[in-house]
Amino acid sequence: MNRVLVTGAGGFIGHYLVKYLKDRGYWVRGVDIKHPEYEATSADEFEILDLRRFDDCLIATRNIDYVYALAADMGGMGFISFNHADIMRNNVLINIHTMDAARINGVKKILYTSSACVYPEYKQLEAEVVPLKEEDVLPADPQDGYGWEKLYTEKFYEYASQDYGIDVRIVRFHNVYGTLGTYDGGREKAPAALCRKIAKASEENNFEVEIWGDGEQTRSFMYIDDCLEGIYRLFNSDFNKPLNLGSDRMVSINELAEIIAKVADKKITLKHIDGPQGVRGRNSDNTLLRQVLGWEPSISLEEGLKITYDWISEQIRCEAQKNESAVMTNNCSFK
Repeated sequence: MNRVLVTGAGGFIGHYLVKYLKDRGYWVRGVDIKHPEYEATSADEFEILDLRRFDDCLIATRNIDYVYALAADMGGMGFISFNHADIMRNNVLINIHTMDAARINGVKKILYTSSACVYPEYKQLEAEVVPLKEEDVLPADPQDGYGWEKLYTEKFYEYASQDYGIDVRIVRFHNVYGTLGTYDGGREKAPAALCRKIAKASEENNFEVEIWGDGEQTRSFMYIDDCLEGIYRLFNSDFNKPLNLGSDRMVSINELAEIIAKVADKKITLKHIDGPQGVRGRNSDNTLLRQVLGWEPSISLEEGLKITYDWISEQIRCEAQKNESAVMTNNCSFK
């Protein structure tokens, strides 16, 4: 039985990945600075460690064959737009120490999770953006400190693979969403934030939903199940260059809100306010993904958002019930 480490296993994608790997027969150790927020972990071992510290990385990677490196200081636009230095410092420390500890402890293969934020801002100035191919990353002009750190670490892992002989895979995520993810508190991303706003608006009989900017900025969004399948396929492929992993269906934030309202069967009014918006437009070119893996994400936005909205709406209903009676129903996740 191969022994796998998932870093960031207390987070949204990491928590799901632990379950995914367990279902496929792996022995899994999860590591994070916190436990999963909404559901108990499926890991064989779960350790609270701070991977900014090299000694903790040595502990995390002991007796491990494979590493899925998901640990990161990150969040939605409301977070990454105002925490550049902390994000860069924390994530560089995490990723360099993880690689060095893995090398010392004889890890065979590492998958590093990068981001579409590595792509140049000058290629994302229009809402109707040309989908981004992997080679578009240079000349470099990433988005914010988060994007610069991701691009630096991609190169570090490529060089580490060459110099240290560790097999490396690099995936560039394009906006992953789903259940059991953060939907409030400031680190949530657009799909979860809009699901929360629409659910709360209907609870309060106030159907006005706030959107940052004019709402015409565009993105693509991938459901968590497709993300997990893509990660696993890439890890077990022979491809060792950065690879996009995302949907190639581009929608505006206004359209995203309307889709959520439709699957929720709610009537809403959009109110546009000032707020961080990121790049004007972004979409994934999946040409190389299809060539390399013979696969691409297939879960529709409507299907994924329906599942996500229902879960977030239930959490909000449970929170309201808890506030009224101090008792949560059996359908509520713990938090």
